Amino acid sequence: MHTVKEAAQITGLTEHAIRFYTDKGLVPSVQRNQNNIRMFDEESINWLHGIKCLKQSGMPIETIKIYVDFCLEGDSTIRQRYTLMMKHKEAALAKFEEAKRHLAHLEEKTDLYQAIMENRSLDTTNPANWDRIKHMHGDVFYASSVGEV
Repeated sequence: MHTVKEAAQITGLTEHAIRFYTDKGLVPSVQRNQNNIRMFDEESINWLHGIKCLKQSGMPIETIKIYVDFCLEGDSTIRQRYTLMMKHKEAALAKFEEAKRHLAHLEEKTDLYQAIMENRSLDTTNPANWDRIKHMHGDVFYASSVGEV
């Protein structure tokens, strides 16, 4: 049996994370000794390794709890676990695509800043200058309308 500190050393998780995971019910085999101190057997260590793996994939705690519950039900939930993983994969791919869009935007911005620093472009990044350059960005700036908020 291992203490929280020993479990942390074995798994590479922090003691705080291990306590959090056990409090959330993610380590079903964790035991308590006569002093109510958490004690981890090899199965508990395996659950912690599994949680760490899922967290490293970006899976939220709530979804890990569902996964743990499916695992506890046994092999009859393999299809549900697969579906859960596929949904998580799809969410990760969507985040990845969003990150690629953010990166492309930042590439454009840093290229623009480079051009500004090399005096190849006006400073169009500073809103304080936009009154002077509205003519350059008609697609961004719209004519004022009465009562505009």
